[in-house]
Amino acid sequence: MRVTTGKFKGRTLRTVQGLSVRPATDRVRQTIFNVLAHRMVLDGCRVLDLFAGSGSLGIEALSRGAAHATFVEADGGAVGYLEANLEMLGATADATVLQMDAIHFLRQSSEPFDLIFADPPYAYDATTEIPQEVFSRSLLTGDGFLIIEHARPLQFASSAAWTIGPVKQFGRTVVTFFTRNTLP
Repeated sequence: MRVTTGKFKGRTLRTVQGLSVRPATDRVRQTIFNVLAHRMVLDGCRVLDLFAGSGSLGIEALSRGAAHATFVEADGGAVGYLEANLEMLGATADATVLQMDAIHFLRQSSEPFDLIFADPPYAYDATTEIPQEVFSRSLLTGDGFLIIEHARPLQFASSAAWTIGPVKQFGRTVVTFFTRNTLP
């Protein structure tokens, strides 16, 4: 897996082999960042990468100008690869790596982020709780995006707190973008 654009373009990221971690494919990552390029400025933004795995989404954001990325990953093996990737890129000063459950992190966090990625395992039972945790705790800045990569059967609906869209499909993988609703 390679970083697609920015200051780390072309650099290869190491990842855990097997099904314990399912990294976002190059095509999915490129689509996510193409959508974001028309909707927000990545330069200087603060990023949260939940279920980070090898860190491909947060590292891609750092490569494109994000100021800082917080990576949350429960699997110790994946954390080792993530830390090695950040060190190889010289990006450790721009990152915080936490080994813990993503929902637990959201429930204890109070720091707002401009961009939040969540790429949970498809079998993760609490995926539908992520938007509620993010928006009820105001963890997303006003113009920010929450982006969840999930399996196709799962669908999200807009609510009083957030709006859905766009939604991108890649076979059985779906990427859903969320934005915060603002008061009139």
